[in-house]
Amino acid sequence: MLIGLWLGVGAVHGRQNPGPAQTPAPTPTPAPTQTPTPATPSNPGAPGQTAPPRQSTLPQATQPVQPGPMITREDAVRLALAQASAYQQAALNERIAAEDVKQARSAFLPKFDAPLSYIYNTPIIGTTAPPDTSSAPSFIASNAVREYLAGAGMTGDIDIAGKLRATLRRNQALLQAAHAGTDAARLALVEATEEAYYGVSLAVARRRSAELNLSAAEEFEHITSLLFSGGEVASIDVTRARLQTEGRRDELEQARNGEIAAIEGLRALIGYSAVTQQFSVVDLMDVLPRPDEIQVFTADAIARRPELRQFEFEREAANQEIRIAHADRLPQLSYLFNAGFDTDSLFSNLRQHTGALAQFSLTIPIFDWGIAKSRENQGRFRMRIAESEREQTLRTFIQQFNTARALAQTAAIRVDRVRLAVVDAQKNVETSEQRYRSGEAQIIEVTDALSTLAQQRAALSQAIFDYQAALSRLRQATGR
Repeated sequence: MLIGLWLGVGAVHGRQNPGPAQTPAPTPTPAPTQTPTPATPSNPGAPGQTAPPRQSTLPQATQPVQPGPMITREDAVRLALAQASAYQQAALNERIAAEDVKQARSAFLPKFDAPLSYIYNTPIIGTTAPPDTSSAPSFIASNAVREYLAGAGMTGDIDIAGKLRATLRRNQALLQAAHAGTDAARLALVEATEEAYYGVSLAVARRRSAELNLSAAEEFEHITSLLFSGGEVASIDVTRARLQTEGRRDELEQARNGEIAAIEGLRALIGYSAVTQQFSVVDLMDVLPRPDEIQVFTADAIARRPELRQFEFEREAANQEIRIAHADRLPQLSYLFNAGFDTDSLFSNLRQHTGALAQFSLTIPIFDWGIAKSRENQGRFRMRIAESEREQTLRTFIQQFNTARALAQTAAIRVDRVRLAVVDAQKNVETSEQRYRSGEAQIIEVTDALSTLAQQRAALSQAIFDYQAALSRLRQATGR
């Protein structure tokens, strides 16, 4: 019976194309088999006597989650990119920068307005000497007691100092930097989603492995109880088998809890509701390493990282800040064109007070207490900061690429080796169980074999997860 069970286990782990892994499947845990128990003998180790029954006071096991439709890694990434995240915020910042560019372009164009004004001043007070001054305004800056102004005009600046051009180039550089920041945020979100996705696959594989280990331990406990009933083994063997089962049951509960935590982490990224939207993920055995899959990632691709482009554009923006500050120390030329009327009465003399006005203003800076020079220095410091950050980040990216590549290569080797080790561990369990039933080995040999098989299964799942996680980091490291 046990041999058949382990052959079935081997078929599960040795298949070439298993079905998709699911979020915790409702797999009931078989209850341990108990043999009829007569009165407790004075010598429990004597042949032909059964072990005392086990009194279980364990709390109710964690309820597994119902499975749902399978989503692929690409589906998870697409859903995550549509949720509120740092990537969405970066996209909004990019749109804000695009509006800054639009405003900088508009600064070259004239601004049109239509000023309408009414001014009232009191007449000159305290004198009646000729000539008659009763209609003269008190304020010398005014043209009449009542003054009506209306017209349409345009104003603007002539970029003789290059300030407007430098402002436009700065905003364009900031837009490109914001676009690169959006790409960087997207890569980071994709990498986090892929790792969370395969984290669920790993948790599912651990739970399935724990279920198989528990089933094997319970079957072995049942066989040991039957052997004890026939007087072939001592009661201590039943106790050891029972302890083995309890250990496997505890591992299953831990695996289920880890699976729930992994699923909730992925839910938070893809925006699925825990109540109405269930899902399953791909089986780790379906994403085994492929030959030469790592070779497509080269160190030359690090230069395509959007973070490096972002530093370049930030440096260019700082350079344009220097030019803007320098332009503030140069003469500025502006113009004004206006057409309309300025009269003291809307009912007479309106025609003679209607006309056009053209005005050009040249402003020559003389002294500003070093404010413009200080802004130039700030721009130079920002350039140095951008250059320093780019150099540091480039070294970090090279280190991340080399590390991820080495981890992927090591994980691929581990997968090949552990797959063979799992097969050997299954054969070891079968051999140990046969030796135990024939009286050639102690029970400790069987329990050790079961523990080794459980460790090899866990190692295989972990190796596949490590490979996929390293592959995702490689894609991010090369800007893919």
